[in-house]
Amino acid sequence: MAGNRGHRSAPSNRWSLRPREIPFRRRMTRAAVALIYRRTDNSGTQLLFIQRARREGDPWSGDMAFPGGRMQPEDASPRATAERETLEETGLDLGRHGRFRARLSDLITRHHSRWRPMVVTPYLYEWKGPKAVTLNHEVEHLVWVPLDFLAAEENQGRRPWRTPLGTLNMPCCRYQDYCIWGLSYSMVQELLAQGLP
Repeated sequence: MAGNRGHRSAPSNRWSLRPREIPFRRRMTRAAVALIYRRTDNSGTQLLFIQRARREGDPWSGDMAFPGGRMQPEDASPRATAERETLEETGLDLGRHGRFRARLSDLITRHHSRWRPMVVTPYLYEWKGPKAVTLNHEVEHLVWVPLDFLAAEENQGRRPWRTPLGTLNMPCCRYQDYCIWGLSYSMVQELLAQGLP
C-alpha cells in the first residue's frame, strides 16, 4: 500500500471550491453516481468502486465505475438517483447508512447507445453501515480501494483508448487487476484535490 506522499493538500472540514455545473444541464439527460468512502480500523480510508458486468454492445463493459445511472421520472433529484441506483446495484442503502458529504462537479458524457450528451453529477457519501453487499446483474465485482493508493504518483499510468479519430492514451490508475480511468478517474482526481470534507 502506498503512503501519504501522493496526497494533495486540502482543507480539513469543507471544500474550498464550488463544484462546476454544466450550463443548461436541466435540458439534457441527467445521470448521477455515488462516491462512497469508509474509514478502516487502521485509520485509513477506502473508496468504493464497482466493476460493470461484461455485456455485448456496452462500450463500458467490464469497466470500473461508481454506482449510479440515469435519472428516472420518479426520482426527486439527481442525488435521489444516485441513492436509488446504489441500492439497486449494490444493496447499500445510503438513505439509512450513508452520510451525505458533498456534491462534486458535473461531467459530460454520452448515452450508451447514441452520441447525445448526458450530464453526470457525482455525490459523495461516507458509509456507516454493514459490510454486506448484494450485487445485481449490472455489477460483476465490488472493490474498496485505499485512498492513499489512488493518490500515489507511482500508481498513475496510461491506458490506450481507440476512437474513430485514432488512439488516445488516457490517464488511469491500476489497482490489482482493475483499471480506473475515464469519468471515474476524473472524479477521483477532483476528490483527491479537494480532500474529504
